[in-house]
Amino acid sequence: MGLNSSFGIILVPFFFLFFIDATHVLPPKLFDVRNYGAIADGKTYNTEAFLKAWKDACAYHGRSRFYIAPGTFLLGSVTFEGQCKGSMAFILKGTLKAPTEHSKFSTATWISFRYLDDFTVKGGGYLDGQGKFAWPYNDCSKNSNCGPLPVSMSFDFVNNSRIHHLKSIDSKNTHFSIFACYNLDINKVRITAPEDSPNTDGIRIGHSRKIKISSTVIGTGDDCISMLYGSEDIEISDVACGPGHGISVGSLGRSHEEEYVSRISVTNSTFIGTQNGLRIKTWSPSLYSLASDMNFEDISMNNVRNPIVIDQQYCPFPPCGIWGHSSSSAVQIKNVKFRNIWGTSNSKVAIVLKCSGLMPCQDIELRDINLVYNGPGGRATSLCFNVKGSAYGKQLPPPCF
Repeated sequence: MGLNSSFGIILVPFFFLFFIDATHVLPPKLFDVRNYGAIADGKTYNTEAFLKAWKDACAYHGRSRFYIAPGTFLLGSVTFEGQCKGSMAFILKGTLKAPTEHSKFSTATWISFRYLDDFTVKGGGYLDGQGKFAWPYNDCSKNSNCGPLPVSMSFDFVNNSRIHHLKSIDSKNTHFSIFACYNLDINKVRITAPEDSPNTDGIRIGHSRKIKISSTVIGTGDDCISMLYGSEDIEISDVACGPGHGISVGSLGRSHEEEYVSRISVTNSTFIGTQNGLRIKTWSPSLYSLASDMNFEDISMNNVRNPIVIDQQYCPFPPCGIWGHSSSSAVQIKNVKFRNIWGTSNSKVAIVLKCSGLMPCQDIELRDINLVYNGPGGRATSLCFNVKGSAYGKQLPPPCF
């Protein structure tokens, strides 16, 4: 009896270890969508073939390689979900083309990845959102019955993953949406849409932590990068932005008031011909929230209309009242540093800090600012309301607090 028990104790762990080792030594396996019936003619819908290939790839215990060969694949709205048995790579070598029929793009997302860990999207291929067929339907500012337009690619509940060497053109709405993600690395991505394309944010982040964006080029019709409620530990570096509306924190305070924004870093980046440069915006009026611990440093501005902006009077389509709340923003902005920012402003007022009378901005730092205005009316100026801060080093325009 004692001997059998001893062998049982030894054999079970041995079998378990053997099983674990086997899964780790399985070779990478390629799941080519063409082997599941996908046709790269730009006309045939390939949604079902892609889903069949994903199902097999996700069930493989080794390293799966979901492969899209060179060529143009028409793809309808699709969701790729985990949890997968092993690590997964989505390798895009060709072009994925979105639908143009209105009945087929009235969804929130074109390509969605959900509940994945240790996941990679790469390959150097293209996402073609074919946005010109959808932008005329972007009329929510005047049509209360407007429907959603799809984000080109969304990542929801995706952790410890990478997106690199990918191109997105002409999205119908936002190019990339990051929601409820942790430890995501976005690198060497190129995003392009016309300057007048509506609501085509490059990368939109919400309710996510530890997101890194680097070596990326974004030219689009809205924010190059926007960080919404619940964005924490966001690191942005070596980004070229333009055309577009700049890099924004917000709009904040409309909802999700307990999901704060904090520990934001934007460094070593360039803005070319953008509407805004670095912007923090909150609704007025708003619910209470907090945006703190932000650092904007080593930034070049080239003909930017509003290089540095804090706008706590944001209300794009009045009236913006929230029942039962003050007409002022209740979002507290504090500990924000603007350091070593230089270049040219397209407007005489190069720095605008319009903070809330209810919640004045606290601990705002301007250090080594050199923004030149070459238009009529003299040198660049700054404008401040309700700001508590300090200025150091070179200051052009002169600080207003």
